[in-house]
Amino acid sequence: MWLGPEEVLVANALWVTERANPFFVLQRRRGHGKGGGLTGLLVGTLDVVLDSSARVAPYRILHQTQDSQVYWTVACGSSRKEITKHWEWLENNLLQTLSIFDNEEDITTFVKGKIHGIIAEENKNLQPQGDEDPGKFKEAELKMRKQFGMPEGEKLVNYYSCSFWKGRVPRQGWLYLTVNHLCFYSFLLGKEVSLVVQWVDVTRLEKNATLLFPESIRVDTRDQELFFSMFLNIGETFKLMEQLANLAMRQLLDSEGFLEDKALPRPIRPHKNISALKRDLDARAKNECYRATFRLPKDERLDGHTGCTLWTPFNKLHIPGQMFISNNYICFASKEEDACRLIIPLREVTIVEKADSSSVLPSPLSISTKSKMTFLFANLKDRDFLVQRISDFLQKTPSKQTGSSIGGTKASVSDPAQEVRKPLRNRSGWARLDEEPRHQDSPQLPTPCSLSQAKEKMKEESWNIHFFEYGRGMCMYRTAKTRELVLKGIPESLRGELWLLFSGAWNEMVTHPGYYAELVEKSLGKYSLATEEIERDLHRSMPEHPAFQNELGIAALRRVLTAYAFRNPTIGYCQAMNIVTSVLLLYGSEEEAFWLLVALCERMLPDYYNTRVVGALVDQGIFEELTRDVLPRLSEKMQELGVISSISLSWFLTLFLSVMPFESAVVIVDCFFYEGIKVILQVALAVLDANVEQLLDCNDEGEAMTVLGRYLDNVVNKQSISPPIPHLHALLTSGDDPPVEVDIFDLLRVSYEKFSNLRADDIEQMRFKQRLKVIQSLEDTTVETSGREGPQGYHLTRRCPLQAKHLASQYWGGNRSAAVHRDPSLPYLEQYRIDASQFRELFASLTPWACGSHTPVLAGRMFRLLDQNKGSLINFKDFVTGMSGMYHGDLTEKLKVLYKLHLPPGE
Repeated sequence: MWLGPEEVLVANALWVTERANPFFVLQRRRGHGKGGGLTGLLVGTLDVVLDSSARVAPYRILHQTQDSQVYWTVACGSSRKEITKHWEWLENNLLQTLSIFDNEEDITTFVKGKIHGIIAEENKNLQPQGDEDPGKFKEAELKMRKQFGMPEGEKLVNYYSCSFWKGRVPRQGWLYLTVNHLCFYSFLLGKEVSLVVQWVDVTRLEKNATLLFPESIRVDTRDQELFFSMFLNIGETFKLMEQLANLAMRQLLDSEGFLEDKALPRPIRPHKNISALKRDLDARAKNECYRATFRLPKDERLDGHTGCTLWTPFNKLHIPGQMFISNNYICFASKEEDACRLIIPLREVTIVEKADSSSVLPSPLSISTKSKMTFLFANLKDRDFLVQRISDFLQKTPSKQTGSSIGGTKASVSDPAQEVRKPLRNRSGWARLDEEPRHQDSPQLPTPCSLSQAKEKMKEESWNIHFFEYGRGMCMYRTAKTRELVLKGIPESLRGELWLLFSGAWNEMVTHPGYYAELVEKSLGKYSLATEEIERDLHRSMPEHPAFQNELGIAALRRVLTAYAFRNPTIGYCQAMNIVTSVLLLYGSEEEAFWLLVALCERMLPDYYNTRVVGALVDQGIFEELTRDVLPRLSEKMQELGVISSISLSWFLTLFLSVMPFESAVVIVDCFFYEGIKVILQVALAVLDANVEQLLDCNDEGEAMTVLGRYLDNVVNKQSISPPIPHLHALLTSGDDPPVEVDIFDLLRVSYEKFSNLRADDIEQMRFKQRLKVIQSLEDTTVETSGREGPQGYHLTRRCPLQAKHLASQYWGGNRSAAVHRDPSLPYLEQYRIDASQFRELFASLTPWACGSHTPVLAGRMFRLLDQNKGSLINFKDFVTGMSGMYHGDLTEKLKVLYKLHLPPGE
């Protein structure tokens, strides 16, 4: 390609001149091509270590004049053919013109101007595409494509200098991270190492440090273990590798969702030497972290963040932390994790003003809300710019208040019928204990019922005091005191309200008024596999609860589950959703239960409720890992009995609601909506810890399950004001002397005392590691099962090659037919289909006799033979049938195939 002329002082160092004329010299890099000897080896090694451009462009053309000692580079090329084309153009178009100049300076000026003009013309033609990063990064992307044979569609995200450990010898080279691949290249003293690994094949990715591999990154596939070290910034590299591997796992898990996700936004003005994709992925990671931290809707985009302090009136302090600004929210998180967290929806903001600065309060900013709360931020670095950004977002925020006021008197925005707005527990005829008449002759001593009533009143009063000091509603200050109150149990009168707040479901409900009612109307009378499964499970959701022993409760549950299946057909309906949703309906209206279900399925328990319950399996893996760390003596026994896989799915999928008395399990749900999955993990560890000795004495899985079942069935909530509900699990635990009752609040306290060192970011890191294992394991299981379904004699032990083509076509194929003809509902062998061009590629790579000019013809005829329905696509079953016949068929069958291949088309 043509290069902007740059001065070269020493023209012949490490280069060999191959052609020359009075004005130009064509050179080849020593060590490239045949020969070169020791000098060539040293030069090649030097090029790799220093990332020299000569490695990708071993040919160049220099401009020089007869009396000058200065040379100017004008072109380079990766092949002799490319550089020869440039040389011939110069000879044909410039030599005769240059010969008429008398002044050598004029010659050089003319050549430089001409080359700049050619480059400008080329850039003008390429500029509308807008998809290339300029500068050094573009050069690195070109190297990657040349070195590893990648197509134009494969985008480089970033590249890093590092060492690859081959045995005990480090190979210094360059690691290229593309959207679809991990690539490494090294050339040292004639020894070349070239690696290409697809992200979808990675089964393990972790950062570790050993004596042999100091601070290294380990990448495992099914076939090999790779170690890379000596990074300049290993943290940045590993984070990027995690993101790319996660994208690949999401592609395997949900192809359609991946296609929507892979269209990363491009920056308006790309910066030199920085990958636009790298910036996009960094922005995406920040967005995901921001939404998870503050439980915000999935379409919320972080605009920026800045350090500041927040005045907290409840303790009269200026708390340091970070302010986050997005399209619809202003959020604050203190540096100390539990000190304070704040969420201010812009729809609630009435005034944003700059207060007077002082030495005590520099650059203050005051924000007032409709609920008469005022928040004072200070120590803002660029207050004027921040105020302008908030003003811009406020102008785009709808002025009218959507939905109702939480904690206020307005009704919910769901069904117009007043009855539907009430929780089921208030309209099912379920009598509360405090409504039972007292006998005249009963003693005047405090009864358990009256004690529970008193404690409930005390909880309500504690929360009212908390609301007075910390605010009520979405703009409430969330502190360690808030968590303490949640751990003591949320009063029944506030449970629905606080679940909506802590889960973030309230935000989505008030910004989508009428959405649930529309879904109910649209889904009315529609039948699908999901609705059939819903109908089958309706009457066994909570059959022991009075609210679901009549058609009123059943109908409400049906509407919520059907509406969600209609909203999210990818999930549709999964067993255990009915149990969780029935509890949500007890404490909220149908619409509130619907949005709580959305928060559960799409944010708080990601990938839990799908056909393969991937999310639950991922957290099961985390649970096993934590058990090994904190209960090592029990872990080995549990693995031997195979109990963890049995218990964790039922515990996690239903949030303990299916294995614990209702009035106790609902307290865990309180904590879950505030703390997230860490509470479920902590309680599960506490249950195992409390039964260590009994479990160690168990001889089989059934005995261990009985021990755990008896324990959980006797976890009681003595503070509950609700009538005790018979628990179906008690059927498994009857017969012997009942174990000692365990108070649910004692269990929660122990779980926090012993296992509260779990952090949200640590759990996400563990989820990533487990997600690789789980998805690859599921893929292997599917492939193994499908291999047994294939033709006799064919053994499928690795990923379906048609699936690999399908995945590649999603990145590179544009409108290739295979990319748009995958049907996940079909059996694995029939899901992935390929066209004739893709079949030719596979045929050439899989058949040992594929060589010479006859291969494309033979592949075309074979494809035509296998394409029996003439749809120009064949699935894996057809592919395996044809190939296994050619490989494993007897002589008669092979001759028959050969005869059919030579039949004219149409016969």
